[in-house]
Amino acid sequence: MKPFVELDIVQLQQAHPECGLPTGAIGTVVLVYRQGEAYEVEFVRSDGSTQAVLTLPAAEVTAPTAQTVQQAA
Repeated sequence: MKPFVELDIVQLQQAHPECGLPTGAIGTVVLVYRQGEAYEVEFVRSDGSTQAVLTLPAAEVTAPTAQTVQQAA
């Protein structure tokens, strides 16, 4: 799979309960490290405020399905 780029939408592969993020949470890539080895991902609440910004290895994020993105909107 090709690496994500800044502003791509991604989905968590595992929960981060310390931030209140369940498996499947949707976020936006804000920075790409080492050609896609890791990503800085921002997760926002429904009111638009930032819930968390996490640095995640590539294995912890995936491209969401169109259905998942629609449900999150």
